[in-house]
Amino acid sequence: QVQLVESGGGLVQAGGSLRLSCAASGRTFSSYVMAWFRQAPGKEREFVAAISGGGGTTYYADSVKGRFTISRDNAKNTMYLQMNSLKPEDTAVYTCARGPNYWSIWSIRSARVYDYWGQGTQVTVSS
Repeated sequence: QVQLVESGGGLVQAGGSLRLSCAASGRTFSSYVMAWFRQAPGKEREFVAAISGGGGTTYYADSVKGRFTISRDNAKNTMYLQMNSLKPEDTAVYTCARGPNYWSIWSIRSARVYDYWGQGTQVTVSS
C-alpha cells in the first residue's frame, strides 16, 4: 500500500509563492510517474503537472506553464510543486498522485492512469 501526504498549502496574496510537498511511502517511488492535480470549488479536477520517475522529464498544463515547477527527490521519496506568480484562479485543493511506471505524453494528463492519491492541501490566493 502506498500513502501520499501533501503539505505546504495555505493562504497567499496574488503574485506570491508557495511550495507544496508530497511525501510518499514505499520503496519504489523512483519507478513511477508522479503528478499534481487540483480541484476548485464547483469545478472538475484538472491536471497541473507531471514528472517522470527519474525526474528528467516534466509536463505542465498551459495554465501554469512558466509559473509552476514540478520536481522530485527520490532519495527522500518526495515530490514538490513550486508555485510562483500565483493568481486567484489558482485557488484549489491540490492533490498529488502516483501514476504508471512509464511515460506517455498521451495519458499522463488523465486521472485514470493514477492509482494512488493523497488527501489534498488547500491553496487560497487572495486578490
